[in-house]
Amino acid sequence: MKWQRDPEGMRLRILEAAKQEFAAHGLAGARVDRIAANADANKRMLYYHVGNKEDLYLEVLEGAYEKIRAEERTLDLEHLDPPEAIARLIDFTWNYFLRNPEFLALLNTENLAKAKHLKRSTKVKSMHSPFVEMIRAVVTRGVESGDFRAAVDPVQLYISIAGLAFFYLSNSATLSVIFGRDLLRKDARDERLAHMTALVLAALTGNSTDVFGKGRMSALLSAEQQAN
Repeated sequence: MKWQRDPEGMRLRILEAAKQEFAAHGLAGARVDRIAANADANKRMLYYHVGNKEDLYLEVLEGAYEKIRAEERTLDLEHLDPPEAIARLIDFTWNYFLRNPEFLALLNTENLAKAKHLKRSTKVKSMHSPFVEMIRAVVTRGVESGDFRAAVDPVQLYISIAGLAFFYLSNSATLSVIFGRDLLRKDARDERLAHMTALVLAALTGNSTDVFGKGRMSALLSAEQQAN
């Protein structure tokens, strides 16, 4: 049988189908039948490879965190000047959220559940420790070089960066109606990224946000953003 010849391929197809299903319908609304059909599998194969629906959901959630942490490790922040490193982290976080809306949907679902399922994970905390240390090292270098005025808690710093992006994107539909502008147009997205970067760097450096004007922002933002 096909699943016996390629069990890992089948497992990956199940996880991808499950990610899309949970992102679209949440845990309560997700249907194992739809996941199996979209993975070209059947329920028996699904239970064999990943267990029940809650086990599958947790594995999808862990995989979502593994993916973003793995991509963050490629940013090479340790070899950048501290302000440029922080700007690249902001740029990456913003664009990752834009490219992976299902990640935001999964976070919303799990927060509504008060992290009930994530608390069962034996992997998630260990994933985040190296990432926190990477940010701590950038901040420490920034203070030592005089670029940053004081050390800040790396966890608080990352939560602030993620929060500035997450709230905007998660609430873009209602905010667009309230303020009468399309917040997902390219020029609006570019303006938001520049604003977030200037805001965070101003807080770290003690400079006015005016210091981080359009020209300065263009120099700091990553090649990925320049290509978008």
